[in-house]
Amino acid sequence: MKIVIIILIAFALSLTLYSFAKPNADTYSLTIEVKNLRNAKGVVQFALYNKDGSIPDEDYENYYKILKEEIVNGSSTITFKNIPSGKYAVNILHDENKNGKIDKGFILPIEGIGFSNFQSIGITNRPNFSKASFQLKENKTITVNVIYL
Repeated sequence: MKIVIIILIAFALSLTLYSFAKPNADTYSLTIEVKNLRNAKGVVQFALYNKDGSIPDEDYENYYKILKEEIVNGSSTITFKNIPSGKYAVNILHDENKNGKIDKGFILPIEGIGFSNFQSIGITNRPNFSKASFQLKENKTITVNVIYL
């Protein structure tokens, strides 16, 4: 009976140690760079998405992770860490008044916005997850173009 208990304890201990010792090789860092911002007002909001249909997301309700960063010399950079391998898209907001939402004039945004894989946005080139997405399977750095409409 003692041997069975010792074996069970040794087995449980080895499982516990194995789970702590094994690093998760399937997580990566994603660095996002934004350049040529029109001014240094506010912050840049970086929203990361991981589901089809999550973009457009004007009210920022469907994101996977979101971070904000200051603007230095017309640029801003952020790194999302420990991101699992998968399909992602990025949405950028130059949030000049720091309210966390896309402010609009009559119809169009009055603050800068941008999406991964997009150089321009228009009626025939509207952002969606499928067009903006990319595979993350290694540490990666991307540059997102901010568009002022």
